[in-house]
Amino acid sequence: MSDLSSRTTEHLDYPFLLVTHMVCADQQIHSEESKALRELAMQISASQRTLAEMEKILAQDENHLSVEDLARKVSPGEQSEAMSQMLVIAYVDGFCSALEREMAEQVAGIWNWSPGEVQRQLAEAGAFADTRFIGEHNQQQKVSFCARFLAGADSLLSRALVDNVAKLTGCEEKVEQLRREILLTGQEYDEAIRQCAVIADEDYKFAELALKSTLSALNNLDANIQVAIEDIKHKTGGKDQATTAKEVAKQLEDTRNSLSAEIIKEIKSVRESLRAKERALNHFSITFMGRTKAGKSTLHAIVTNDGWDAIGVGKQRTTRLNRVYEWKNLRIIDTPGIGAPGGKSDEEIAKSIIDESDVICYVVTNDSIQESEFAFLRLLKEKAKPLIILLNIKKNLSDPRRLEHFLQNPDKEFVMEGQSGIGGHIQRIRRYAREHYANDYFDIVPVMLLAAQLSRKPEHAKKKQELFKASRIQDFLDLIRVSLVNHGAIRRSQTLLGSTVGAIDNPYKWVNQQALVYEKWTETLKNKREEIQKNIQTAAKDAKDSLLQQIERIFQDAIEAVPSFAEDHWNRNEVTMKLGWEQKLKSLRFENRLKIAYEEASKKFNKEVQEALEEIGNELQLISQLGSSDFIFNEQDSNNFQDFVRIGGNLLGIAGIIAFFVALPFAPAIGILTAVVSGIAGMFKSRDEKRREAVQNISTSLEIQLKTQKQNTLQHTQREFGKYSDFVTKNINIYFEELIAGLDGLATHLEEAKKKLSDSENYLNRAYAKRILDWCAGKHETLTDEYINQTIATVERDFGRNMKIVTKSQVQQLKSLEDIKHILQEDISFSDLKSPK
Repeated sequence: MSDLSSRTTEHLDYPFLLVTHMVCADQQIHSEESKALRELAMQISASQRTLAEMEKILAQDENHLSVEDLARKVSPGEQSEAMSQMLVIAYVDGFCSALEREMAEQVAGIWNWSPGEVQRQLAEAGAFADTRFIGEHNQQQKVSFCARFLAGADSLLSRALVDNVAKLTGCEEKVEQLRREILLTGQEYDEAIRQCAVIADEDYKFAELALKSTLSALNNLDANIQVAIEDIKHKTGGKDQATTAKEVAKQLEDTRNSLSAEIIKEIKSVRESLRAKERALNHFSITFMGRTKAGKSTLHAIVTNDGWDAIGVGKQRTTRLNRVYEWKNLRIIDTPGIGAPGGKSDEEIAKSIIDESDVICYVVTNDSIQESEFAFLRLLKEKAKPLIILLNIKKNLSDPRRLEHFLQNPDKEFVMEGQSGIGGHIQRIRRYAREHYANDYFDIVPVMLLAAQLSRKPEHAKKKQELFKASRIQDFLDLIRVSLVNHGAIRRSQTLLGSTVGAIDNPYKWVNQQALVYEKWTETLKNKREEIQKNIQTAAKDAKDSLLQQIERIFQDAIEAVPSFAEDHWNRNEVTMKLGWEQKLKSLRFENRLKIAYEEASKKFNKEVQEALEEIGNELQLISQLGSSDFIFNEQDSNNFQDFVRIGGNLLGIAGIIAFFVALPFAPAIGILTAVVSGIAGMFKSRDEKRREAVQNISTSLEIQLKTQKQNTLQHTQREFGKYSDFVTKNINIYFEELIAGLDGLATHLEEAKKKLSDSENYLNRAYAKRILDWCAGKHETLTDEYINQTIATVERDFGRNMKIVTKSQVQQLKSLEDIKHILQEDISFSDLKSPK
């Protein structure tokens, strides 16, 4: 949190600054929004401190006051109206983005509102904004929504918001037109825009249906997995089966949590993609991307004739949000730099706009063409976005003599061959692109943005046309016109149909990968079940044999102690002799050593069982790792599959075996008195004879008893340990059956979800294929399921790379395959069912 104590904040307008934060919350700043906010600030007579803080928020200055700082300063009496003001901004375009909702919930939490209260306000705002703002009455509807939602709010800010809401959402028609050079005027342009609107409206319905079907499949998968786990938890049957079911449910609960976490992430991604498609519906969008200081903002200023004051200020990151400029259904979007130091959040902001973009213009410079900056192209290919590479030729033109020398022969800077030629740069760009973008079918346009920038400066007014021409920026502007006028319709279909498949392809790949992993897990467990039984039997035999040897040694030590005991106690009475024998056994740690022997044998057996199970766990771990080699699982990677088949003590019967230890009979002393009495009977013998006979009798009696007890103990041990190992074997067998059944159930649900996602992908690919065929034939036919089914037989697509379209009959094709792949930037092939093979 910022240190508010170090600031003089008494004149700050906290609700207004929260509104400013909400304008920035979706990570997009429209060209008109910052201007409208300044007008709003003037209308409410905001203080200079408020204006300064507003500028910091818009610039995302690292010292700006955070949402938390501001929210804590809003008095309880102002909170309800302040929330309404923020929600007006969030919902005025017809829907509230995830980031805008997140900010509203954050503020409500700071104000200690109950979750129910903030959800009520969000729902109320959503109900007011339920109309999709499309068409010529767009602006009027927004103002109406704002007035209705803020009814009863009488603050100066609320009244001003009603007056300025259209400007604050970037939807006020811009009076100043784009520079004449971009040539986006005339009947041809208007017709292209009209056709784009018709195409977009039809295509969006298909995209919306497919994405909603995807959401349904993912939600059902999560619910079905939960039901499967609950069924196992509540399994009825015998005691052993109920205990085993609990153990299995415990193991599967961990994997369910990992699956659910990943499903939730995919659902969030799909929902955001759906919102992005809706935001993209009414505009043809061109997005400028590239590393920091590559010239994106300069290019944005050249195309829009706006934002020159922000160029060349020397900051490390001059653009911190997506800046959006709209004019006549065209959007020009300037993004933060890719790969800036400490700029990971900037890169995330840039990524957020990709789904809405029809064309990506990736800006690179001739002074630093590095492979690292092209790694970002992989994401563009994953979203099947058409690409234009703008190669910005950097040259120092600040000195008048250098500038004059440049203008004498500007073409020299653009020659392809030679030591100073740009041919090597272009070859390097194509090489990196083939690696990260899968092909190099795109245009590379060399320009000198600095020359175009200088053409806008008053001091170069006399050389304006000369500088502009020398910059070759017109080549880029012509390409933009061609992309919109000639290819705008198919670009719209690429955005709304072709690239939307990527929003489904990602969860499809994840579900498919999980289905394969669970299938392999099940197969591994089935194959290993017999092996594990043999291993358990071997472990039981080894542990039992070791225990029997220990028992033999312990009894042998007691037998070997008998002669000395008999010598020391031959003339003692019965009580003294019994006490003496008990003491002798204690000194030998007879009972303690037997208990330890049993415990160690049990631990050894349990350890070997667990080690055998861990070997399977290692295999499952390996299966998971190998299975995800081409796909990233953030949540699933946290699973420790070595512990996946680790069985709890209740299944290993540890409590029962301990009771078995305690129940064993110890300390054999029976019959000592008889042996002694028999030894004393010879009363007329000498003392030495009596001693020898007594010692012999005592020794014989105790040795017989010890050997008998040893035999009984060994038999008891074999019998009880056999029962114990059988118990463990039975439980593990039941456990494996239940675990396999549980995994089978999860795999089944994953397969069902996989099929539904595949159907959604195919649904969109078929629609996209129909659009491609119509475009190739130079016609437009209303996109309906009926027409698609009449034309398209099958579509096979390696998303973003190639597409094989099979039609039911021959279709007209006016474009060459070379032109098609160059424009769509994807390998396309055609065949039909009626042509000879």
